[in-house]
Amino acid sequence: MTARTLIVLRHAKAAHVPGLADAERPLTDRGERDARRIGEVLAGLGLRPDLVLCSPSVRTRRTAELAVPDGPVEYERDVYEAYADELLALLRRTGPEVRTLLLVGHNPGVHELVMGLTARDGDPGFPPGAFAVIETDDEWAELEAGRAVTRWSPKGD
Repeated sequence: MTARTLIVLRHAKAAHVPGLADAERPLTDRGERDARRIGEVLAGLGLRPDLVLCSPSVRTRRTAELAVPDGPVEYERDVYEAYADELLALLRRTGPEVRTLLLVGHNPGVHELVMGLTARDGDPGFPPGAFAVIETDDEWAELEAGRAVTRWSPKGD
């Protein structure tokens, strides 16, 4: 078996604009900088996604665009406001040819997904721009809670 790598990324810091729909919220200046930095960190770790699954919201689209400017992105409506079990179901539909997958989404779903897949004790938090790099020997279709390991996270866990 060859390990698969899942990168779970919460969108970078977004603005709260009165009267603007949640899905239309843009990144703040800090969010823009952080998203670029995320791309630099991923490149430094040697991680280049074969596929990016991204929520269609403005803030997630921009985060993906800045972090992985040349990544093959699929916008998935099901990522927006998804719970961890819904995200897991989406990941399980990923083709076996994808070795490194980046999921760009929202809390609480992405945080709960990371915690569930890695069966982590404690709650390290998952602020805007946080991401975890998770490895598994399972095929995407067989991905199960508690069977993956965290290779890297912003807090060094």
